[in-house]
Amino acid sequence: MADVKKLGVIGAGLMGNGIAHVAALSGVPVVLVDINQAALDKALATIGKNLDRQESKGSIPAGAKGEALGRIAAGTDYKLFAECDLVIEAATENEEIKKKIFGTLCPQLKPEAVLASNTSSIPITRLGAATDRPGRFVGMHFFNPVPMMKLVEVIRGLATEDATVATVTTLAERMGKTVVAAADYPAFVVNRILCPMLNEAIFALMEGVGDVRAIDAGMKLGANHPMGPLELSDFVGLDTLYSVLKVLHEGLGDPKYRPCPLLAKYVEAGWLGRKSGKGFYDYSTNPPTPTR
Repeated sequence: MADVKKLGVIGAGLMGNGIAHVAALSGVPVVLVDINQAALDKALATIGKNLDRQESKGSIPAGAKGEALGRIAAGTDYKLFAECDLVIEAATENEEIKKKIFGTLCPQLKPEAVLASNTSSIPITRLGAATDRPGRFVGMHFFNPVPMMKLVEVIRGLATEDATVATVTTLAERMGKTVVAAADYPAFVVNRILCPMLNEAIFALMEGVGDVRAIDAGMKLGANHPMGPLELSDFVGLDTLYSVLKVLHEGLGDPKYRPCPLLAKYVEAGWLGRKSGKGFYDYSTNPPTPTR
Protein backbone atom coordinates (compact mmCIF):
# COMPACT_ATOMS: atom_id res chain seq x y z
CA MET A 1 0.00 0.00 0.00
CA ALA A 2 1.35 3.43 -0.97
CA ASP A 3 1.42 6.24 1.57
CA VAL A 4 -0.18 9.27 -0.10
CA LYS A 5 2.17 12.13 0.77
CA LYS A 6 1.01 14.27 -2.15
CA LEU A 7 -2.34 14.09 -3.95
CA GLY A 8 -3.12 15.29 -7.46
CA VAL A 9 -6.59 16.33 -8.62
CA ILE A 10 -7.48 16.87 -12.29
CA GLY A 11 -10.37 19.23 -12.86
CA ALA A 12 -11.18 22.35 -10.84
CA GLY A 13 -14.95 22.11 -11.16
CA LEU A 14 -17.51 21.31 -8.49
CA MET A 15 -16.15 17.85 -7.66
CA GLY A 16 -12.45 18.62 -8.13
CA ASN A 17 -12.42 21.66 -5.87
CA GLY A 18 -14.40 19.75 -3.25
CA ILE A 19 -11.92 16.85 -3.27
CA ALA A 20 -8.98 19.28 -3.02
CA HIS A 21 -10.73 21.10 -0.15
CA VAL A 22 -11.31 17.98 1.94
CA ALA A 23 -7.88 16.50 1.24
CA ALA A 24 -6.05 19.71 2.17
CA LEU A 25 -8.15 20.10 5.31
CA SER A 26 -7.14 16.56 6.33
CA GLY A 27 -3.46 17.49 6.08
CA VAL A 28 -2.62 16.16 2.60
CA PRO A 29 -0.68 18.45 0.21
CA VAL A 30 -2.67 18.80 -3.03
CA VAL A 31 -1.83 19.70 -6.62
CA LEU A 32 -4.95 20.94 -8.44
CA VAL A 33 -4.66 21.11 -12.23
CA ASP A 34 -7.09 22.38 -14.85
CA ILE A 35 -6.52 23.48 -18.44
CA ASN A 36 -8.36 26.72 -17.65
CA GLN A 37 -6.69 29.23 -15.30
CA ALA A 38 -10.01 30.99 -14.73
CA ALA A 39 -11.48 27.69 -13.47
CA LEU A 40 -8.56 27.35 -11.03
CA ASP A 41 -9.05 30.91 -9.76
CA LYS A 42 -12.75 30.25 -9.26
CA ALA A 43 -12.03 26.92 -7.51
CA LEU A 44 -9.61 28.49 -5.03
CA ALA A 45 -12.11 31.26 -4.28
CA THR A 46 -14.84 28.65 -3.73
CA ILE A 47 -12.62 26.59 -1.43
CA GLY A 48 -11.78 29.72 0.58
CA LYS A 49 -15.45 30.69 0.88
CA ASN A 50 -16.46 27.18 1.96
CA LEU A 51 -13.65 27.05 4.54
CA ASP A 52 -14.83 30.43 5.87
CA ARG A 53 -18.31 28.98 6.30
CA GLN A 54 -16.93 25.96 8.16
CA GLU A 55 -14.87 28.17 10.47
CA SER A 56 -17.83 30.45 11.20
CA LYS A 57 -19.95 27.43 12.14
CA GLY A 58 -17.18 26.02 14.34
CA SER A 59 -16.99 22.79 12.35
CA ILE A 60 -13.25 23.31 11.81
CA PRO A 61 -10.77 25.02 14.18
CA ALA A 62 -9.85 28.69 13.81
CA GLY A 63 -6.85 28.99 11.52
CA ALA A 64 -7.60 25.77 9.67
CA LYS A 65 -8.57 27.71 6.53
CA GLY A 66 -5.12 29.25 6.11
CA GLU A 67 -3.37 25.95 6.74
CA ALA A 68 -5.57 24.12 4.22
CA LEU A 69 -5.16 26.74 1.49
CA GLY A 70 -1.41 26.65 2.09
CA ARG A 71 -1.41 22.96 1.17
CA ILE A 72 -3.00 23.54 -2.27
CA ALA A 73 -0.83 24.29 -5.31
CA ALA A 74 -2.70 25.04 -8.53
CA GLY A 75 -1.61 25.19 -12.15
CA THR A 76 -2.32 24.22 -15.75
CA ASP A 77 0.72 21.98 -16.43
CA TYR A 78 0.40 18.19 -15.99
CA LYS A 79 4.10 18.09 -15.10
CA LEU A 80 3.02 19.32 -11.65
CA PHE A 81 1.83 15.74 -10.98
CA ALA A 82 5.36 14.29 -11.23
CA GLU A 83 5.76 13.78 -7.47
CA CYS A 84 2.16 12.77 -6.68
CA ASP A 85 1.53 9.35 -5.12
CA LEU A 86 -2.13 9.35 -6.20
CA VAL A 87 -3.98 11.39 -8.82
CA ILE A 88 -7.79 11.61 -8.84
CA GLU A 89 -9.38 12.49 -12.18
CA ALA A 90 -12.50 14.61 -11.64
CA ALA A 91 -13.21 15.81 -15.17
CA THR A 92 -16.60 15.93 -16.87
CA GLU A 93 -18.55 12.64 -17.17
CA ASN A 94 -17.44 11.87 -20.71
CA GLU A 95 -15.46 8.72 -21.46
CA GLU A 96 -13.51 10.07 -24.44
CA ILE A 97 -12.47 13.20 -22.53
CA LYS A 98 -11.30 11.07 -19.61
CA LYS A 99 -9.27 8.77 -21.88
CA LYS A 100 -7.66 11.78 -23.55
CA ILE A 101 -6.70 13.12 -20.12
CA PHE A 102 -5.15 9.79 -19.13
CA GLY A 103 -3.11 9.77 -22.34
CA THR A 104 -1.62 13.14 -21.43
CA LEU A 105 -1.30 12.40 -17.72
CA CYS A 106 0.27 8.94 -17.54
CA PRO A 107 3.68 9.88 -19.04
CA GLN A 108 4.01 12.54 -16.32
CA LEU A 109 3.43 10.15 -13.40
CA LYS A 110 6.06 8.19 -11.53
CA PRO A 111 5.71 4.45 -12.25
CA GLU A 112 4.36 3.54 -8.81
CA ALA A 113 1.70 6.29 -8.71
CA VAL A 114 -1.95 5.27 -8.37
CA LEU A 115 -4.58 6.74 -10.69
CA ALA A 116 -8.24 7.01 -9.65
CA SER A 117 -11.33 8.22 -11.49
CA ASN A 118 -14.19 10.04 -9.83
CA THR A 119 -16.53 8.79 -12.56
CA SER A 120 -20.11 8.30 -11.41
CA SER A 121 -20.98 5.61 -13.94
CA ILE A 122 -18.33 4.67 -16.54
CA PRO A 123 -16.84 1.15 -16.19
CA ILE A 124 -13.53 1.21 -14.31
CA THR A 125 -12.10 -1.81 -16.15
CA ARG A 126 -12.58 -0.04 -19.48
CA LEU A 127 -11.04 3.23 -18.26
CA GLY A 128 -8.13 1.41 -16.62
CA ALA A 129 -7.38 -0.47 -19.84
CA ALA A 130 -6.86 2.91 -21.55
CA THR A 131 -3.94 3.70 -19.20
CA ASP A 132 -0.44 2.33 -18.70
CA ARG A 133 -1.31 1.10 -15.19
CA PRO A 134 -4.57 -0.92 -15.01
CA GLY A 135 -3.38 -2.61 -11.80
CA ARG A 136 -2.94 0.79 -10.16
CA PHE A 137 -6.21 2.18 -11.52
CA VAL A 138 -9.40 2.34 -9.43
CA GLY A 139 -12.74 4.11 -9.13
CA MET A 140 -13.01 6.60 -6.28
CA HIS A 141 -16.47 8.14 -6.52
CA PHE A 142 -17.14 11.12 -4.24
CA PHE A 143 -20.56 12.74 -3.85
CA ASN A 144 -21.63 16.36 -4.20
CA PRO A 145 -21.06 18.51 -2.19
CA VAL A 146 -17.82 16.74 -1.27
CA PRO A 147 -17.14 18.61 2.01
CA MET A 148 -20.56 17.56 3.35
CA MET A 149 -21.24 14.13 1.86
CA LYS A 150 -19.64 11.31 3.84
CA LEU A 151 -19.66 8.54 1.23
CA VAL A 152 -16.97 7.39 -1.19
CA GLU A 153 -17.63 4.43 -3.47
CA VAL A 154 -14.45 2.48 -4.23
CA ILE A 155 -14.75 0.45 -7.42
CA ARG A 156 -12.26 -2.25 -8.32
CA GLY A 157 -11.68 -2.94 -12.02
CA LEU A 158 -10.84 -6.40 -13.30
CA ALA A 159 -7.10 -5.69 -13.10
CA THR A 160 -7.06 -3.49 -9.96
CA GLU A 161 -4.55 -4.71 -7.37
CA ASP A 162 -5.32 -5.12 -3.66
CA ALA A 163 -2.67 -2.54 -2.74
CA THR A 164 -4.40 0.04 -4.96
CA VAL A 165 -7.73 -0.49 -3.19
CA ALA A 166 -5.98 -0.25 0.19
CA THR A 167 -4.29 3.02 -0.79
CA VAL A 168 -7.46 4.84 -1.83
CA THR A 169 -9.48 3.39 1.07
CA THR A 170 -6.93 4.63 3.60
CA LEU A 171 -6.87 8.08 1.99
CA ALA A 172 -10.67 8.33 1.92
CA GLU A 173 -10.87 7.42 5.60
CA ARG A 174 -8.17 9.97 6.40
CA MET A 175 -10.40 12.52 4.65
CA GLY A 176 -13.22 11.59 7.03
CA LYS A 177 -15.21 9.57 4.51
CA THR A 178 -17.00 6.24 4.83
CA VAL A 179 -16.06 3.78 2.08
CA VAL A 180 -18.38 1.28 0.44
CA ALA A 181 -17.09 -1.24 -2.07
CA ALA A 182 -18.99 -1.33 -5.37
CA ALA A 183 -18.71 -3.85 -8.19
CA ASP A 184 -17.70 -2.60 -11.62
CA TYR A 185 -21.16 -2.50 -13.19
CA PRO A 186 -22.61 0.62 -14.83
CA ALA A 187 -23.36 3.41 -12.31
CA PHE A 188 -22.13 1.28 -9.36
CA VAL A 189 -24.38 1.26 -6.26
CA VAL A 190 -25.82 4.71 -5.55
CA ASN A 191 -26.48 5.97 -9.07
CA ARG A 192 -27.73 2.54 -10.19
CA ILE A 193 -30.57 3.04 -7.69
CA LEU A 194 -30.91 6.84 -7.60
CA CYS A 195 -30.83 7.84 -11.27
CA PRO A 196 -33.71 5.61 -12.42
CA MET A 197 -35.83 7.16 -9.64
CA LEU A 198 -35.01 10.67 -10.87
CA ASN A 199 -35.69 9.57 -14.45
CA GLU A 200 -39.09 8.16 -13.42
CA ALA A 201 -39.98 11.49 -11.81
CA ILE A 202 -39.21 13.20 -15.13
CA PHE A 203 -41.39 10.69 -17.00
CA ALA A 204 -44.19 11.47 -14.50
CA LEU A 205 -43.74 15.16 -15.25
CA MET A 206 -43.72 14.62 -19.02
CA GLU A 207 -46.87 12.48 -18.86
CA GLY A 208 -48.73 14.99 -16.71
CA VAL A 209 -49.04 12.75 -13.66
CA GLY A 210 -48.10 15.81 -11.61
CA ASP A 211 -46.47 19.17 -12.09
CA VAL A 212 -43.03 20.07 -10.71
CA ARG A 213 -44.34 21.23 -7.34
CA ALA A 214 -46.63 18.21 -6.91
CA ILE A 215 -43.90 15.67 -7.71
CA ASP A 216 -41.31 17.28 -5.44
CA ALA A 217 -43.72 17.92 -2.57
CA GLY A 218 -45.10 14.40 -2.90
CA MET A 219 -41.70 12.76 -2.48
CA LYS A 220 -40.54 15.11 0.27
CA LEU A 221 -43.68 14.70 2.35
CA GLY A 222 -44.74 11.22 1.27
CA ALA A 223 -41.33 9.50 1.29
CA ASN A 224 -39.53 11.85 3.73
CA HIS A 225 -36.84 12.75 1.18
CA PRO A 226 -34.91 15.95 2.02
CA MET A 227 -35.15 17.14 -1.61
CA GLY A 228 -37.72 16.38 -4.28
CA PRO A 229 -36.46 14.34 -7.28
CA LEU A 230 -36.72 17.23 -9.76
CA GLU A 231 -34.95 19.61 -7.38
CA LEU A 232 -32.28 16.96 -6.84
CA SER A 233 -31.93 16.43 -10.60
CA ASP A 234 -31.22 20.15 -10.98
CA PHE A 235 -28.67 19.92 -8.18
CA VAL A 236 -26.90 16.93 -9.75
CA GLY A 237 -26.94 18.57 -13.21
CA LEU A 238 -29.29 17.39 -15.92
CA ASP A 239 -26.40 16.74 -18.30
CA THR A 240 -24.71 14.54 -15.70
CA LEU A 241 -27.96 12.67 -15.01
CA TYR A 242 -28.48 12.17 -18.76
CA SER A 243 -24.93 10.83 -19.15
CA VAL A 244 -25.36 8.33 -16.31
CA LEU A 245 -28.67 7.08 -17.68
CA LYS A 246 -27.14 6.58 -21.13
CA VAL A 247 -24.31 4.54 -19.58
CA LEU A 248 -26.88 2.43 -17.69
CA HIS A 249 -29.06 1.95 -20.78
CA GLU A 250 -26.17 1.06 -23.09
CA GLY A 251 -24.26 -1.02 -20.53
CA LEU A 252 -27.16 -3.12 -19.27
CA GLY A 253 -29.42 -3.10 -22.32
CA ASP A 254 -32.57 -2.84 -20.23
CA PRO A 255 -35.26 -0.41 -21.48
CA LYS A 256 -36.11 0.56 -17.91
CA TYR A 257 -32.99 2.74 -17.96
CA ARG A 258 -33.99 4.66 -21.11
CA PRO A 259 -33.47 8.39 -20.49
CA CYS A 260 -36.73 10.32 -20.52
CA PRO A 261 -37.17 12.32 -23.75
CA LEU A 262 -38.05 15.39 -21.69
CA LEU A 263 -34.69 15.15 -19.92
CA ALA A 264 -32.98 15.03 -23.33
CA LYS A 265 -34.90 18.14 -24.40
CA TYR A 266 -33.82 20.10 -21.33
CA VAL A 267 -30.19 19.14 -21.95
CA GLU A 268 -30.48 20.14 -25.62
CA ALA A 269 -31.87 23.52 -24.51
CA GLY A 270 -28.91 24.06 -22.18
CA TRP A 271 -31.24 23.96 -19.17
CA LEU A 272 -28.87 21.94 -17.00
CA GLY A 273 -30.15 22.86 -13.54
CA ARG A 274 -28.58 25.02 -10.88
CA LYS A 275 -25.24 25.38 -12.64
CA SER A 276 -26.82 26.96 -15.73
CA GLY A 277 -29.45 28.92 -13.80
CA LYS A 278 -32.39 26.98 -15.20
CA GLY A 279 -33.60 23.40 -15.22
CA PHE A 280 -36.87 22.12 -13.78
CA TYR A 281 -36.71 25.35 -11.78
CA ASP A 282 -35.70 28.87 -12.84
CA TYR A 283 -33.07 30.02 -10.32
CA SER A 284 -33.20 33.69 -11.34
CA THR A 285 -36.15 34.11 -8.96
CA ASN A 286 -36.31 33.75 -5.18
CA PRO A 287 -37.70 31.25 -4.45
CA PRO A 288 -36.98 29.37 -7.70
CA THR A 289 -39.95 29.07 -10.06
CA PRO A 290 -40.94 25.79 -11.75
CA THR A 291 -40.35 25.88 -15.50
CA ARG A 292 -43.11 23.35 -16.26
